[in-house]
Amino acid sequence: MGAGVSGIAVEGLTRRYGEHAVLKGVSLEVAAGEFVALVGPSGCGKSTLMRLIAGIDAPDAGRIRIGGRDVTPLRAAARDVAMVFQSYALYPHLTVAQNIAVPLAMRRLSAWQRLPLLGPLLPGSRAAGGHIAAEVQQAAEALGLAALLDRRPGQLSGGQRQRVALARALVRHPAAFLMDEPLSNLDAALRVQTRREIVDIHRRAGCATLYVTHDQAEALTMADRVAVMQAGELLQVASPQAIYDDPADLRVATFIGSPRINTLAAEADLEGRVRIGGVPLRLLTPAPGPLTLALRPEHLTLAEKGLPARLETVEFLGESLLLHLRAGASPLVLRLPPEQRPRLAAGAEVFLGFDPSRALLFGPDGKRRPACVLRPEAALV
Repeated sequence: MGAGVSGIAVEGLTRRYGEHAVLKGVSLEVAAGEFVALVGPSGCGKSTLMRLIAGIDAPDAGRIRIGGRDVTPLRAAARDVAMVFQSYALYPHLTVAQNIAVPLAMRRLSAWQRLPLLGPLLPGSRAAGGHIAAEVQQAAEALGLAALLDRRPGQLSGGQRQRVALARALVRHPAAFLMDEPLSNLDAALRVQTRREIVDIHRRAGCATLYVTHDQAEALTMADRVAVMQAGELLQVASPQAIYDDPADLRVATFIGSPRINTLAAEADLEGRVRIGGVPLRLLTPAPGPLTLALRPEHLTLAEKGLPARLETVEFLGESLLLHLRAGASPLVLRLPPEQRPRLAAGAEVFLGFDPSRALLFGPDGKRRPACVLRPEAALV
């Protein structure tokens, strides 16, 4: 997918701090009108990548393009991006209206025109101020802030402060939105509500949006595409469904999904015979050597025969049940709808089965082996 006239494109970005490489040749494109979520554990380089794109920091190598322009050598103010931070970064002494107006005032008014007493008296100040006030009102109404324009940040809730930060970004009509963990300070219910608002803002603005988060639920529910990063590398960039159902790397498979995907060690011989927990299976395409079989919790089933396991605990989550089991030394989780709650006590011995088409197989390098498909007739029943 191309970056387009209003997109973001980074090519081979590298950033080091001393001997430590925080980013290792990262390349990523966000097309015009696209929402891409960058997700990964803390310390993987997400915020560093965001800072480089915004112009807050400079790369050691690589290029950054925004709206088709090479902005790598440009300072932050010349890049035409709007950034929303985790901390909101609001001015506590200014009202909501004044906070939203800051980027417009900086762009459209001279230093003299921004002076509190003299500025309004200078030629052109009144007309420019009227246009700014109208745009602030429009952005405030879009985010439900119209009744709060005279308040200061200290008089607002966390969700209201977040909306002010979003309105301040929206009012600029930037070439690109950058959002760095914008919901991490909100409670769970408010996060769900605000992420819907952010997606709606993105659709109205129609510009490229890069959204950094460590919360995979935010990434999967909000984004057109998800970019998974670990240890300074992009492991996979794909649609939310492809990231979940068709991970290209074992690290992607184990990071995305809650509860975590089940993994079982396996060994295949030259003829493609595999044994997992003492159960014989066969590969459609032989791939001798060590393998890791991965199955989502919802793809395991209780069966009359198959992989032996011991039930440890049952968790009731309302919409589903989680059965925590152990097969040999391997912990496993099975997800069931609540109406299928088994009448089993902790310590019960059970058998597990699965649909072979749902099994994901990874080689010793952690890369997906798509040709290694289990034969249906050899699957656990």
